[in-house]
Amino acid sequence: MSNATIWWGGQRPPLEPMTGLGQNALPGHLGIEFVDCGDDWIRARMPVDHRTHQLFGRLHGGASVALAETIGSVASAYCIDREKFVAVGMEINANHIRPAYSGWVHATAQPESLGRTTQVWTIRITDEADKLVCISRLTVAVIPAERK
Repeated sequence: MSNATIWWGGQRPPLEPMTGLGQNALPGHLGIEFVDCGDDWIRARMPVDHRTHQLFGRLHGGASVALAETIGSVASAYCIDREKFVAVGMEINANHIRPAYSGWVHATAQPESLGRTTQVWTIRITDEADKLVCISRLTVAVIPAERK
């Protein structure tokens, strides 16, 4: 990606409304919060607790994927003219590298490609020691708003 900002309108998006978007949906139930943003990346965090554990007390792989799709989808939406287009997930994959048991995991999304109709994002999820927990790739379709 270039050194210029990727965000629509040339301004970094506000984080608080991003967190608020998911308040009454899956991201809110999982405790996902958007915490930081740069010219070509965005970061969110999610607690590793009873909401996100699997049966054996580890972070559930599905929770990691939900975090990855949430941050990638929201980031995609802030890279397009939201009055004319919407960003919808097409495909996501994830490699679960190591377990997390408690605390927070942090996801950082960066675009690999920001095309006119398709975006590809890499999302790295790390634990509080900055060790890689999961790496994911999300493909997003950019469609006209009237098709949503």
